[in-house]
Amino acid sequence: MSTPVAVNLMQVRKQIELAVLAAGRVPGSVSLLAVSKTMPAQAVRDAHAAGQLAFGENYIQEAVDKMAMLADLPLTWHCIGPVQSNKTKLVAEHFAWVHSIDRLKIAQRLSVQRPAHLPPLQVCLQVNVDGGRNKSGVSPHDLLALAKAVAALPQIQLRGLMTIPEPAETEAAARNVHHQAKRLFDNLKEAGLALDTLSMGMTGDLEAAIAEGSTCVRVGTAIFGQR
Repeated sequence: MSTPVAVNLMQVRKQIELAVLAAGRVPGSVSLLAVSKTMPAQAVRDAHAAGQLAFGENYIQEAVDKMAMLADLPLTWHCIGPVQSNKTKLVAEHFAWVHSIDRLKIAQRLSVQRPAHLPPLQVCLQVNVDGGRNKSGVSPHDLLALAKAVAALPQIQLRGLMTIPEPAETEAAARNVHHQAKRLFDNLKEAGLALDTLSMGMTGDLEAAIAEGSTCVRVGTAIFGQR
């Protein structure tokens, strides 16, 4: 018997598939990150049973506790929330990915604190594309310098960019912001950085993000329900 989470996952995957086709992109070119912040471990188990392996968490201590409860499952954990200096060790030791780096200091601490026996920490830089006052993120102006500095650090691997734009009133407005992010992503690649990940789009704007080139959408509410 399917769980509500399994049914929702199927619907979200179909939504992504249709958006990829509508954008004329290669099937399978957009991955789904299930945002499980504040959700109980059982909800993650239900999602795993429906084939989901990658999960995003905002709150680091909560995530580490959840990881311990789910250690029997082969899950990939992504940190998508702000990383403070006093939490970098936990992140470096427990997560496979970090999407939310916006300062060199944090990247340097993650690099030093990543255990040598683990693979390099996969990271994205969070860029504040639309200048939202309440959003974290490096400014587009400072992005290239930060990207080059982070890419040179040991024990971490720069994979791309992440954005959390302000909610847009129209799909055209959403697409415009996502288009700007894709342009920044392409500029970094043209500057010689080997990037492959554009973490962009959530429950409310994933079609617009996919249309503009997202390779990873972060969906929570449509899978797990309201928090």
